[in-house]
Amino acid sequence: MRKFFYIIIALLPLLVVSCDSTTTVTTATSSVAKLTAFSFVANDTMPGLGAAVFTVEERLDTGLVWNKDSMLYGTSLERVVPRFTFKVAVGTARLSMPDTSLILTGYDTLNFSKQPIYLTLTSSDGTTTKVYEIRPTVHQSDPDLFVWSQLTPQIYPADESEQTVVELGGKFVMIANNGFQNAVYSSPDGAAWNTVSVSGLPNSARVRQIISDGTKLYYADGTTLYTSTDAATWTAATMPYTMKTMLMCWNEKVWVLVDNSGLELAYLNGTGLTLSGLRPDGDFPVSDFAAVHFASASERARAMVIGGYAENGRSLNTRWNFEYSPQIATNGGYRMSEFSIDRPTFTTLTGISVIWYNDKLMLFGGVDADMTYFGRDILISEDEGLNWVAADTAKNQLPEVYQARQKQTAIVRNNDIYLFGGQDKTTTYSDVYKGRLNSIDW
Repeated sequence: MRKFFYIIIALLPLLVVSCDSTTTVTTATSSVAKLTAFSFVANDTMPGLGAAVFTVEERLDTGLVWNKDSMLYGTSLERVVPRFTFKVAVGTARLSMPDTSLILTGYDTLNFSKQPIYLTLTSSDGTTTKVYEIRPTVHQSDPDLFVWSQLTPQIYPADESEQTVVELGGKFVMIANNGFQNAVYSSPDGAAWNTVSVSGLPNSARVRQIISDGTKLYYADGTTLYTSTDAATWTAATMPYTMKTMLMCWNEKVWVLVDNSGLELAYLNGTGLTLSGLRPDGDFPVSDFAAVHFASASERARAMVIGGYAENGRSLNTRWNFEYSPQIATNGGYRMSEFSIDRPTFTTLTGISVIWYNDKLMLFGGVDADMTYFGRDILISEDEGLNWVAADTAKNQLPEVYQARQKQTAIVRNNDIYLFGGQDKTTTYSDVYKGRLNSIDW
């Protein structure tokens, strides 16, 4: 069996006395029995083992040795080499574990996987005893695993309604329209929902075009802009341009796609619209697209508008990229580009949802140009929208009860992912799912 020293370090001065031609080394005794530091010797097979930082906490009775930041998931403590540092040399140091007890004078590695573990120190003069509990912790959950659960199977009875979910005033708000009337539901947590009476919103509203800046909702219908601060009462105002769709809330602006002798992006300026000068030089979506914003690796404000239907009804595979920087000389610091020109293999997708999560883009659901459902797989982009791959289903897979669908809503709140509703060929869903990456806030 391979042998290792476990290391005992004592900060002990040596007293050297010279008598004639004979040199005598004497170790001074002490009444102190105190542990000052603890760690594990680094092991190449267990990354992070040697980097674990332990705190020695003195208490009136049993002291405590513990690590605030748990060691990496999968770290084995069955064969480790501990390092102890004492204030002064002790007489004995006994380590007691559930299945053994030993004096720390041997050579073998030790098993720290079973707790409780106690270290009993006796001072070198035999007058003082101190006990410490050693409590090493290892993450018990896979950091790369996403945990998904269903919060509610149904917010309202399924029908052929169009629906969207937005955040407003710290609550989730689902707005549905069945072609002749609107219905609004509100929830603080995505699990329990209340019905909200609604007035002032057109009975034929395309509710998937409603967007929120967190405090106000916006909906465009021709030259009329509808707004609401509570999702119940809506107010209408006339704008100077025909609005094709509400696009997104990004960089502290509410963006609208308008018709100004061709499509152009504009943003609300309080009472009207300011033209941005950004004009798509190709097909741009007017419905069933996904919009997402985030801070890029270069710390620039970024946004993407992905997929959807063009004005002529064509299903798109476009990925329009937007950036803002004070260094950009034109269009108020904004510019746009179309990623699919250089990456054309991205499939046509409509009715998708995209979020920014854990410094990655995540795409859910959707259908292609032939109305074939994409499936339950989640697409991931680690390079800010240039390339996409399917998520590892061993680590990130939606619950089996979740059916492939389009037109669902995805929202990130407090590092949790929420998926709301959607529809497939036969069913309109009003269910809610919640997901979270284990290590998102470790």
